[in-house]
Amino acid sequence: MFTGIIECMGKVVNLVIENSNVHLTIESSISNELKIDQSVAHNGICLTVVSQTGNQHVVTAIKETLNVTNLGDLNIGDSVNLERCLSANGRFDGHVVQGHVDCTAICTSIVDELGSWKYFFSYDNPGMTVKKGSITVNGTSLTVVDSLDQSFSVAIIPYTHENTVFKFLKVGDKVNIEFDIIGKYVERILNAKS
Repeated sequence: MFTGIIECMGKVVNLVIENSNVHLTIESSISNELKIDQSVAHNGICLTVVSQTGNQHVVTAIKETLNVTNLGDLNIGDSVNLERCLSANGRFDGHVVQGHVDCTAICTSIVDELGSWKYFFSYDNPGMTVKKGSITVNGTSLTVVDSLDQSFSVAIIPYTHENTVFKFLKVGDKVNIEFDIIGKYVERILNAKS
């Protein structure tokens, strides 16, 4: 389990395609602390560390992961948000994040609000956002500002902008979305009763 509080950004330094898998080598300030078989969220996707050397670690994305996330769009030099699993005695600063991406969304607009930024996203898959509810965008725990049918917006403070991949996002970019787990269960219960 994760919280959506990004620890650092990592940089993709190598990509190796093997059959339908992609092995990503990531360089980061936390890579030297990771262990093989440890789960780490990469842009909100829970991936297992399969190799670790110095300030680099390797994770493998399988076909299913590549089909439902933005990992297949990454290139050498791209940055990714990183978060290690929540320790049992850790502070719970974000919201419940599983690291299981529900779908991708496209950034449709970025508005500079002179001290913060408002990012707008649209998505095709069924899902539910709630105004002032939680959502995870590329692994970052955020609060929904505008909630519309298959679109939403979030407000980004300067700290989050500077310390996550939001500072690199452009209109048209694809991001990973994980809807709030409590909202997903409520939606499922309501749909089952109708």
